Amino acid sequence: MRKNLSLFIIASLVLLGTSCKQKANNDNLTVETEEKCTVQHLDWTRNAVIYEVNIRQYTKEGTFAAFEQHLPRLKELGVDVLWIMPVHPISEKNRKGTLGSYYAVKDYKGINPEFGTKEDFKRLVDKAHEMGFKVIIDWVANHTGWDNAWITEHPDWYMKDSTNTIVSPYDWTDTAELNYDNNDMRTAMVGAMKYWVTDFDIDGFRCDMAHEVPTDFWNSTRKELDSVKPMFMLAESENSDLLEHAFDANYSWELMHMMADVVKKTKNADTIYSYIQKLDTTICSDAYKMNFLTNHDENSWNGTEFERYGKGVEAFAVLTYTLNGMPMIYTGQEVGLKKRLSFFEKDQVPSWNENSTTEFYKKLNNLKRTHPALRAGEQGGKIKRYSTSANDNLLIFSREREGKEILVMLNLSDKNITYTSNDGFGRGNFTDYFTGTAIKELPATLKPWEYRVLTK
Repeated sequence: MRKNLSLFIIASLVLLGTSCKQKANNDNLTVETEEKCTVQHLDWTRNAVIYEVNIRQYTKEGTFAAFEQHLPRLKELGVDVLWIMPVHPISEKNRKGTLGSYYAVKDYKGINPEFGTKEDFKRLVDKAHEMGFKVIIDWVANHTGWDNAWITEHPDWYMKDSTNTIVSPYDWTDTAELNYDNNDMRTAMVGAMKYWVTDFDIDGFRCDMAHEVPTDFWNSTRKELDSVKPMFMLAESENSDLLEHAFDANYSWELMHMMADVVKKTKNADTIYSYIQKLDTTICSDAYKMNFLTNHDENSWNGTEFERYGKGVEAFAVLTYTLNGMPMIYTGQEVGLKKRLSFFEKDQVPSWNENSTTEFYKKLNNLKRTHPALRAGEQGGKIKRYSTSANDNLLIFSREREGKEILVMLNLSDKNITYTSNDGFGRGNFTDYFTGTAIKELPATLKPWEYRVLTK
């Protein structure tokens, strides 16, 4: 997805109420939820961290081979899933900018020559697998570029207006919208997806604008892909019906915007907790949310996480790692990238020098990987919020699993907060996760944007 994000996000939020747990029991109705949610998650997904790879901007060369040299660094960072932005050739007709959008696909079975060859990509995937990574690729199923062969060979595979002219979705004039009423097109799309599984052994797909494609297509496609190799499927959407039979995880756009609104003081800690509670009634109980601060769209069009969250960046990062779901890191986030990367031009990450931000994310990745309470879905610990005299500014919660507890304390404000509580949290001996020091008494005051992660 690219520009005009707010339009799509609003549409997604309107549809959020439709889910596998969609009706309250106000009329003493019995709501059957478990039967409607059939996705079986692979075990490795439970404590995984996703890393989004922008090949074009990653290195001076902007190639698979150059990115491959970063695999040892990413292994040390502690990420698990490499989500590689679209690898396909980019259409030249109606192209935006010099290099065009990755999401204007010219050939679903081709490799962007800007990045290298099919052999280069196969070697990258094989090397990543040898090192223990999983690899998923971006899949653009809603539209193609204008010089995709399908346009001339199968014009009936596309949406048309009243004059029989193929149309673009939204203002994406570099793309042509596909018609999912055409079964032949559906068959070709599934075949193209299978190609990357059989020939390159990828582990799943991040599906662009997944809610713009009929849910029944994804439901049947998931079964077909799993018959070749069990998949991990991530939907760029907040439509919860996609989580019932097709996708392991979808986006937490709503949370991302709430965090920015907290900085603007139009939302607060209570608002975020209400969002957490809402998920218990709007998505499958074992479904995942992908929690994130930034991605390719946010960075390019709306600003870096430092522009949007200011001094709250680390506190919000802690939140994305300790809530139920899967955390995600975008290219350069782990070194504190403070640059908006151009979308249609070459604009590489200026430096990969490690710093305190890198160490911060290494610690978070290790916590996600090792703490049983942070496993995604039903296998993680339930979130219990502790009430304080400053609920509008403080979000304090714990999660416990297998006798291990994590206590998260967040001051989501730009001022010192002194509080009291009768909830009796923090009993017993804790260790401050980031400093390793023993904690016998919880702090009564939290500094602006201060976070504490305590384990027991």
